Amino acid sequence: MRKGFLFGLAALAAVSGGLTAAPQSVQAAGEGVPVPKFDWTFSGIFGTYDRAAAQRGLQVYREVCAGCHSLDYIAFRNLADLGYSEDEIKAMAAEAIVVDGPNDEGEMFEREGLPFDYFPAPFPNEKAAAFANNGAAPPDLSLMTKARGAGPDYLKALMGHGYEDQVSEDVLQEIFTLETDKRVQAYELALEEYQHKLEVYEDKVADGIEANRPTEPEQPLPVESIEDLGLSDGLSFNAYFPGYGIAMAMPLFEDGVEYADGTPATVEQMAYDVSNFLMWTAEPTLEERKGMGIKVLIFLIVFTGILYAAKRKVWADVH
Repeated sequence: MRKGFLFGLAALAAVSGGLTAAPQSVQAAGEGVPVPKFDWTFSGIFGTYDRAAAQRGLQVYREVCAGCHSLDYIAFRNLADLGYSEDEIKAMAAEAIVVDGPNDEGEMFEREGLPFDYFPAPFPNEKAAAFANNGAAPPDLSLMTKARGAGPDYLKALMGHGYEDQVSEDVLQEIFTLETDKRVQAYELALEEYQHKLEVYEDKVADGIEANRPTEPEQPLPVESIEDLGLSDGLSFNAYFPGYGIAMAMPLFEDGVEYADGTPATVEQMAYDVSNFLMWTAEPTLEERKGMGIKVLIFLIVFTGILYAAKRKVWADVH
């Protein structure tokens, strides 16, 4: 009995590992400070999307993000999965202007959006997007939670906790210490290289060979402020963006949107909501995947019991 039980546990662990696979908080790219972890309703084996939050997140996307960021892989009709009615979807689609064609005269034309249309991009092409945003084309957000190691945690931290007016003093000090240590390590490596070059130089001089004396590296200054990070002009500080300099200015402000359900539109709430929505755009079939996984788990457990009972029956006389 014990062996059968252990086999069942092994099967359960193997499959549940796939069910619970979700973006985990990791350090920001470039070995920055760790991205904080947040609670999400879609985490875990039985996790599901918070549709109210996702609907609010759609509102944040449309009113705040859509002016710069596209959502290329989502059609208006997909919003039915978030609980929108057919009439609501038609109304939202009709607010969009879609380029269609060619018509009978071979020309493209504009029309109101329809439910089968995809969300229109804010710019006609990537170069136009880059030109309008100081050379940095805003990325498409459809799969953003899958494109970043920490997924929705990264997005919420980036938008709700990472800008200069949002970041905590503890995180700032952690960044300053980290960057100071990096400079010291780089200096020590450069100093070793300098000493090697100096020895080569002195040997050449001793042999009467003309040579240029290597330049001794300067000792680094400690990082004690955001200005000491040396961000390029036009970039905003963000604690969780790789390199700390992001081309996007802080997008969320208190009461930046007026939620239809009356939820207070704090920065953290909006960051949470839009992260929920973008998690759904990246994996709209998450609930179906988890539901199927649970059914597979139940099948494996029952099948394990049947196999164990059959084994006891077949080998009963041997024992």
